[in-house]
Amino acid sequence: MTETLKVSTDYRIPAIRELCYQVVRFTPSAKKIEQTNRAEALLSEIKPDKWYSYGWICYKITRFRPDNAGEQFLGEDLRHDLILFIEDVAETVPLRPEDVSEKIYTLQELAKEFNVSTKTITRWRRAGLVSRRFLIDGRVRVGFLESTVKRFASQEHTRINRASQFSQVSPEERQAIIERARRLAQAGACRSEVVKRLAARTGRSMETIRYVLQQYDQANPDMAIFPDARGPMSEETKERVYRDYRAGESVDVIAKRYCLTRARVMRVIDEMRAKRIMDLPLDYIPNETFEKVTPEEEKQILGPPPPSPHPTRAAKLPPGLPPYLASLYEVPLLTQEQEVHLFRKMNYLKFKASKLREQLRAEIDARKRPNRALMDEIERLYEESVKTKNEIISANLRLVVSIAKRHVGPAENFFELVSDGNMSLIRAVEKFDYSRGNKFSTYASWAIMKNFARTIPDEHRYRDRFRTSQNELFTLTQDDRSDQIEQETSQLQREIQLQNILHRLDERERQIIIRRFGLDREQEPLTLKEVGAELGVTKERVRQLEARAIDKLRKLAEEEKIELSDLE
Repeated sequence: MTETLKVSTDYRIPAIRELCYQVVRFTPSAKKIEQTNRAEALLSEIKPDKWYSYGWICYKITRFRPDNAGEQFLGEDLRHDLILFIEDVAETVPLRPEDVSEKIYTLQELAKEFNVSTKTITRWRRAGLVSRRFLIDGRVRVGFLESTVKRFASQEHTRINRASQFSQVSPEERQAIIERARRLAQAGACRSEVVKRLAARTGRSMETIRYVLQQYDQANPDMAIFPDARGPMSEETKERVYRDYRAGESVDVIAKRYCLTRARVMRVIDEMRAKRIMDLPLDYIPNETFEKVTPEEEKQILGPPPPSPHPTRAAKLPPGLPPYLASLYEVPLLTQEQEVHLFRKMNYLKFKASKLREQLRAEIDARKRPNRALMDEIERLYEESVKTKNEIISANLRLVVSIAKRHVGPAENFFELVSDGNMSLIRAVEKFDYSRGNKFSTYASWAIMKNFARTIPDEHRYRDRFRTSQNELFTLTQDDRSDQIEQETSQLQREIQLQNILHRLDERERQIIIRRFGLDREQEPLTLKEVGAELGVTKERVRQLEARAIDKLRKLAEEEKIELSDLE
């Protein structure tokens, strides 16, 4: 965005903000007016709880269909962004009263028309009362078209009637509210429930009831009706709310449990989700080409790896391997081109996610509510990067096995050695710079050997031999560089670490962990969506159950003194 183009930063949907930018920048003034009118008409069609495709939205406004037509957006977020779209576009083409054939209300005139305050009108604007910009007496002022006002009045007549009937709360009414609130509180009702019931009983808005009770509690701290309701929510409570939500509890159940409104619960969930995203491991190997990638180049980077020019041949199995380790050798090896493609893809995905996270951090720093669409995209990019990393790891698992067989001695447990080597492999994947032209198998081999040299007591006796026998070692490791990397690593690692505690999960949790981390050797690790399809639940529900199961495994692992530091 250029500084000369005033486009709000409060959009929840990046695609709508980009559409607004394109309209503001390139569309002629007459077309802008047409498109704001279409957007306003579209606003009345949107239901908050329904999903709408971007292709349909864009066509309704511009009469053109975009390339990303399949993207879906929630009606609540869409309504929010359409209001911003209309106001941003309208601000670039302020109308003169003589340009329109209907009555125009100023802010003050509309407040008088409905017998409400201008502050109430401002709140209505956020609720869907669309404003325009008009050039009146040489000044650009906020105004409202009569047709817009009538449309809003027909849709929100209850809201308008309640606001217009508002009057100053009398001392008698105030006392009655306080006394009834105290009785309800003593009967066990929480603050949000009391406010809701009193609003229905008195005909006052919940905001008014909440204000009356808040004023009383502040003025009478020793006799406060809700003494615990003062002050911000503790971080511990927020953690519990978010943990319950990720465990599958509904918003309504959580709201009742913690005596919160639905809106408050959703704000806490968004806040904690944003905090979790800020903690995601998005470190990547920088590459100057990432900043200059064109859409066509990006499509190539994020596409499938190039096919191998040679037919896949069965790998020669080392003798004495158990069946599940031998299955690692079924994973085809990566070519040099495939290896470069996967490393570029993994780092580029993290690069994009990091850039979007900077936007999220700016919203948090500005004390704005985190953008859900932005968080969705960051999580999608991160999940895709993890999937790509898993492909790299799984293709190199046999490398770990081969090196471990050379180092195992009477005093070492072979499976513990493999587990330790897997961790070295994972760290090597994160630190490898593909742009230098080196083979990953060479880099990973030395990383694994160095770790073994530190952890195996007698390893120092062999260090000199490793320094002088590179050719023999590299011949071995070249055979062990493969195409699918991280998913198989996770398979082996989880099988070693979780085999003694997995049965203590309930059946659904256990099946999710087995499928997500590939613990069943007859099946590749599955995505959240694939697991959800198998179990008949949504992708988000699988993510929640997976998080709950992992929390259980961590606690069990601590009891059994099992290291699970890499478990995501």
